[in-house]
Amino acid sequence: MKYARQLSYAAAFGALMAQITPREFADVDALCAVPLHRWRHLRRGFNQAEELCRIVHRRTGLPLLKTVRRVRNTVPQSGLGRSARQANLRGAFRIVGRCEFSHPLLIDDIMTTGETCRQLAQLLLAHGASDVSVLTVARASARDYAAGTAKV
Repeated sequence: MKYARQLSYAAAFGALMAQITPREFADVDALCAVPLHRWRHLRRGFNQAEELCRIVHRRTGLPLLKTVRRVRNTVPQSGLGRSARQANLRGAFRIVGRCEFSHPLLIDDIMTTGETCRQLAQLLLAHGASDVSVLTVARASARDYAAGTAKV
């Protein structure tokens, strides 16, 4: 979706995500797209997680948590190992303002190691959330990731 600029996929995937959200994530009280740094957003022209999140928001009515920012322009995670991903994302996100929701649902396109979501969840929990859930379109298998063949 993000590399081939296939935003039409976002409509289909977002609709499926919206369909399962009330059933699988009944306790969430807000949606939070994994943010892109502003330079990457400008270069790409869109944030795939935001596109998915917007569709889920429209269909479920859940409010959007807009206070999370990517404040450091990290290198792309693809091709990095687990420890390099951790180092790459350290200090990359910040809460701007108050986090007024107790159980946000993080939305992203792909989860490989889960490091991005782990970093964001820790940040949200440190700023008042009591729980954080995650919903992605796809997840790379640990076996494929460990073998270096993870393709989603």
